[in-house]
Amino acid sequence: MFREAGNSFLHGKSPNNCTGGRVTVSAVPSATSLADQLAVSGPLARTVLHARHAVTRVLTGLDDRLLAVVGPCSIHDADAALAYALRLRGMAEELADDLLVVMRAYVEKPRSALGWPGLATDPGLDGTFRLGDGLALARKIMLDITTLGLPLACEWLNPALAEYFADLVTWGAIGARTVESQVHRQLASGLPMPVGMKNTTTGSVGPAIDAVRVAAAGHGYAGTGRDGTLTLLRTSGNPHCHVVLRGGIAGPNHTAPKVAEALSALRAAGLAERVVVDASHGNSGKDHERQRLVAGEIADQVAAGAWGIRGVLLESFLRPGRQDPDLGSPLVFGQSVTDPCLGWETTVEALWQLAEATRARRESLAANATGHLDVVGSAST
Repeated sequence: MFREAGNSFLHGKSPNNCTGGRVTVSAVPSATSLADQLAVSGPLARTVLHARHAVTRVLTGLDDRLLAVVGPCSIHDADAALAYALRLRGMAEELADDLLVVMRAYVEKPRSALGWPGLATDPGLDGTFRLGDGLALARKIMLDITTLGLPLACEWLNPALAEYFADLVTWGAIGARTVESQVHRQLASGLPMPVGMKNTTTGSVGPAIDAVRVAAAGHGYAGTGRDGTLTLLRTSGNPHCHVVLRGGIAGPNHTAPKVAEALSALRAAGLAERVVVDASHGNSGKDHERQRLVAGEIADQVAAGAWGIRGVLLESFLRPGRQDPDLGSPLVFGQSVTDPCLGWETTVEALWQLAEATRARRESLAANATGHLDVVGSAST
């Protein structure tokens, strides 16, 4: 109805040119074709499924470890990402009794203003928007990191791109700018992994709680199929969505009183009392040095027995801070080009502190349970 052979009203080639020709169209590989080129083997698929199951057990309290989603604010360099992944794998193995470590592999970046949109869309960091190359590179990086045995996390920003990566992702996030979006809530309802719903940029937790409730229900909506065509998608609902406290304009919300408020609001909504706490973004004021202090404050709550805190998010890379992409000079290897990150040494300190806090919580909960049983036993004799 709206398209003639070879012409599109969207990109201005209609007979009357009603749209002004503001859009040009370039074809990219479909999700199906890219998945065929960069396929997930049987063993890798089992790795992803096992990791999703493990994260779900942590979030539901069947596993008393702490989820730690750690890694660069965004991936811009394949070599640096793999170098980081190799180090993180060692830490993940060393702390596996207490932490379930998942690496951030964020290849899309939301923007409140102008800025680099991420590796998937602009892999050259130069505004050339080689989307086909970016999608292939992003998938290749995810495959390589998964091959190391590290589970992956990412933010779901453009729903049309979810089919390109969903088979490789263990934990997903809906960001502060999109958590109120109907289509993102619908997307989350069909994703095959746990999804964290961040509070809004203002700091409001209510929309994130609403998003958890909406995503738990089934939906029918128009979306993009793996072959790139418009499709009616029907979902059954995602029971493993949860709130992520990331702070906001109103201030941080990682403190014990703010965590308690969020848990109380979840209880009032009839939802599971569990949150993941982001040590970066609004909770640190995007100050990587402050992020380390926030991580310590979260660890203190966990050590004191805060069972409602099921996970923590850290932005971390090989080198601390951030840099601006400069086409006239080489980038510093292993340093963020978006938000400032913890350096590696500080990351190790933070992970060890979180692991020790998890052990302390485990011991505290065990002691309380034993004490309760002793009281019950004494009362019955």
